[in-house]
Amino acid sequence: MIEVRDVVKRFGGLVAVDHCTLDIAGGTITGLIGPNGAGKSTLFNIIAGFLQPSEGCVYLDGQDITRLPPHERFGKGLVRTFQIPHELKRMTVLENLMLVPEDQAGESLWRTWLQPGRVRADEERVRTRAREVLEMLQLDRLRHELAGNLSGGQKKLLEIGRTMMTEPRVVLLDEPGAGVNRTLLAEISRVIRTLNQERGYTFCIIEHDMDLIAQLCDPVICMAQGSVLAQGTMAEIRANEAVLEAYFGGGAARAAEG
Repeated sequence: MIEVRDVVKRFGGLVAVDHCTLDIAGGTITGLIGPNGAGKSTLFNIIAGFLQPSEGCVYLDGQDITRLPPHERFGKGLVRTFQIPHELKRMTVLENLMLVPEDQAGESLWRTWLQPGRVRADEERVRTRAREVLEMLQLDRLRHELAGNLSGGQKKLLEIGRTMMTEPRVVLLDEPGAGVNRTLLAEISRVIRTLNQERGYTFCIIEHDMDLIAQLCDPVICMAQGSVLAQGTMAEIRANEAVLEAYFGGGAARAAEG
């Protein structure tokens, strides 16, 4: 579904992504791990179009999207969430979801004046969809709550809900477990599995919680110093000497001693 080919990203003299090549297969939940500074978030921003690569190409389902802006990638079904949720704090949870779908009739001033019935019908359709999403996320009781008042885990669920309003093909999740209590983390995991298995969403997840990665992801890709270090099942990654060296700086023996 996603092909990254020989991608480089330089910031002045710093090489954040260094000739990185990897694939995200359709229908998978792919984990992307690595120590801090490995280039994971930079790579996500390149795939989503928020950064342009210095070299290399990105493909979505065989189409070169390297130079497409983020909104055009969004229109093709590629969406990205962020480690720190970007909710609209002074709008309700329901309104946060209703804003997402593109080309709503109410966005046109002349339709608002000349076709109010169409605008109302479109708004009701979007509202119904938003309520369905909130029910799946078990957030419907909070639909009239200001989004800024949600807990950290609830905001992560709302971020996932915003992706669901578009029926995406590929979702890039940036640390969905960061700062989330174990109860809400289990709920986030349930939602990701359901969307993958029942609706065919393809996920790629950056995460430092290795237990979460082990529960959800296959394959797992480990990055270090801007490029792919290893790829395989979580068991294979955990047994990989180069991965242990990257994380612990002293190989398997030193990691075991620690």
